Amino acid sequence: MDTGSHLLLGMSLAGLAYADPVVALHPEIAHAVIIGTVIGSVAPDFDTLVRLRGYAFYIRHHRGISHSIPALFLWPAVISGSIILCSELSHGWFSLFLWTLAAVVLHVGLDMCNTYGVQSLRPFSKAWVHLDILSIFEPFLFFLHLAGIVAWWLHVGIAPGVLFGWIYVISGLYIVIRVRQHRALIRLIKAHSNKKGQCHVFPQLSWFRWQYLLEGEQAFYTGIIERGRIMSGEVFSKQEKNDVIQATVGTDGVRAFLAFAQRVHVTCLELQDGYHVRWSDVRFWHGQKLPFGVDVRLDRELNVISCSLGWRKKVWEPPFV
Repeated sequence: MDTGSHLLLGMSLAGLAYADPVVALHPEIAHAVIIGTVIGSVAPDFDTLVRLRGYAFYIRHHRGISHSIPALFLWPAVISGSIILCSELSHGWFSLFLWTLAAVVLHVGLDMCNTYGVQSLRPFSKAWVHLDILSIFEPFLFFLHLAGIVAWWLHVGIAPGVLFGWIYVISGLYIVIRVRQHRALIRLIKAHSNKKGQCHVFPQLSWFRWQYLLEGEQAFYTGIIERGRIMSGEVFSKQEKNDVIQATVGTDGVRAFLAFAQRVHVTCLELQDGYHVRWSDVRFWHGQKLPFGVDVRLDRELNVISCSLGWRKKVWEPPFV
């Protein structure tokens, strides 16, 4: 999810922590838990700093080790340990650790639910896990938790543990509904198409609008599902790799891209003075475009002139992943 949503849910998790008697009865522990859950809710994304070493390095490591199984326990240990050292808490450290752990697990779990995904199974597997059931920003969840936080601050007369207990129950039911919706739409696409292959359905901001991607033997088929109605989109044909395309595989950008991408489309355009090879991840298609990938320029002797990895769009343009 986006950073704002992670922070918001970290704060609402601090409200839920008041269901813990140790937190509810000791204000100093409650304050420490608020700090722990808020920091823990964004801590896995501290790996964004690796972008300083270049976009290829960023693609290799973002949502990788920082979202792995060991990191689930390392982040809470570092965060809660630092809070204890700075505040000199003499008790309640275990509750602080557990609620900070809950914030980190919630962060990774929500990131698993969108299209970009995480390498949450490391060190056992480097596979990217993406459930494709939530968009990067979920208005329902955002405003539900925002309303809870406002009610908490306004002292509406409901105990925060009870208030946020219900909010998290509703959030869980919402995610279950999205899971069931996602599965139903995959069955719909497979029943509608006579093509065999991997099928993906991706959420949009609207509850009733999804994108789909079907990989066939010869091409990738895309489209929109809106209120149960299927609208076909672009067809991106698969291209056999030739010597020109193969000459780009050794570049750092293409290697990083291929380690991340899952539905790869590649084209080769012959230019007057060389070639332009374009690698794209079809999962992130939008309209008639494939906005994420690698562009490699080569001369006539197949020497690489330039290699550019990243988004071929403005920050404010869709898709938002």
